[in-house]
Amino acid sequence: MTRHRWRLAANILNGSTLTGIVVASAGGARFRPAGDGLLVGAGYRLPVPPAPAFCLGNVLVTRLGYATFTGEVRLFAHEARHATQYACCGGVLMLPLYGIAAAVSWALCGDFGARNVFEQRAGLADGGYTEKDLRPVLRRRTSRPPGAGRPGRRDQATSNRSRFVTFVHAATKSLTNFSLASSVA
Repeated sequence: MTRHRWRLAANILNGSTLTGIVVASAGGARFRPAGDGLLVGAGYRLPVPPAPAFCLGNVLVTRLGYATFTGEVRLFAHEARHATQYACCGGVLMLPLYGIAAAVSWALCGDFGARNVFEQRAGLADGGYTEKDLRPVLRRRTSRPPGAGRPGRRDQATSNRSRFVTFVHAATKSLTNFSLASSVA
């Protein structure tokens, strides 16, 4: 089964494509197939969401006309990547996950898309987003080079990462040793 067929089957089974058809229909969109199992709902007229295009399952909903939208190759590809995300996230379960990611992005940089993991994975620039810096209060102090703190101490980020990797390594090793000991006994 090809990736596109898998995505189509998953999004039909998880209900996200049906949700997309209902929402696009409510917004007055007209449907046309776009290949790879995708359906474009063009001419969407409801005020929410305010984006020029959005995705629900395998339905790419847009305020633009069909030819204009499919001609915007980067935007079309961006929305198609969201269709794959719906399949991977269990369908409409992606909506609250996307909302959380948008809230985190806004808290980090004041923009709902720039630090949103779903938008980043779909291609920020392709979706019309730009990268944004962290809010000033969240930026790390860069006045000192890493490791320039107290003598004998490494940079805090490296130190925390090392502790985490050591913990994971120890836990994995313990689990492996326990499993081997149990199977030998």
